[in-house]
Amino acid sequence: MIRSRFISKKPEGQPTRGKTASNRLRRVDNFILLYEPSLLARTDGGSSDSLFVDLGYGFDPRTTLESAARFRRVNPNLKILGVEIDQERVDAALPYADDKTFFRLGGFNLPLKDNETVRLIRAFNVLRQYEEKDFAPAYGRLAQYVLPGGLMIEGTSNPFGSIWAANLARKMDDGSWKTEALIFSTNFRLGFEVEEFQTILPKNLIHHVTPGEKIYDFFEAWKRAAAETASAKAYGTRQWFGAAAQILAGRGYRINLQKKWLSKGWLIWER
Repeated sequence: MIRSRFISKKPEGQPTRGKTASNRLRRVDNFILLYEPSLLARTDGGSSDSLFVDLGYGFDPRTTLESAARFRRVNPNLKILGVEIDQERVDAALPYADDKTFFRLGGFNLPLKDNETVRLIRAFNVLRQYEEKDFAPAYGRLAQYVLPGGLMIEGTSNPFGSIWAANLARKMDDGSWKTEALIFSTNFRLGFEVEEFQTILPKNLIHHVTPGEKIYDFFEAWKRAAAETASAKAYGTRQWFGAAAQILAGRGYRINLQKKWLSKGWLIWER
């Protein structure tokens, strides 16, 4: 029998509201597929059986199952673990489990087995309900399970996933996380208003949009850039979004200006 590791009798964390919608996290998955498909496809060394973990999938497993379908296009054998802190949600998901798709009770202390490692964690609409003081300990706990070079994408979306903001963190060789980027995503269905992104910032930033803070300065610069390029709206919202990003980059912010990102509604602020 395989023993569970890194798991206490009580999962660490709090239940989320659990509400979700079909394809709410599609743009998150599509971002990862475009950003680093090799992370999902790797089968060398310790990566061969390494998991994608969907942490806090909600009252039903639809986001986990949707991700399985998307990610297995690049790795048909990718193992996927949905983790929930609510036993009823785990029980509801178990009928959808198979030899590559698992659902287990757990929290920030991920319920891995002895032979399991993690290549990617997605934690969306999870940490926003916590106090800011809990943010760093949660990150530290999750770092224990991820292979060096692995990623965690952690953030918040609106109810239908049409806009979201997320930290992208890389697991370093010394066991720590390095924040690689702050990502803002829109499918343009709600137009383009910089202020909308402030309301869905990750937990470590949401309370810091105040004068003197870097995130405040960033948003002020982005708002000015959007105002200065408002004439680009005549050519479409995507063009306006891209034009504002160009101005923002010209003012010293490390914005990824590749068309493949901006044209699809992803603004990547490299950190």
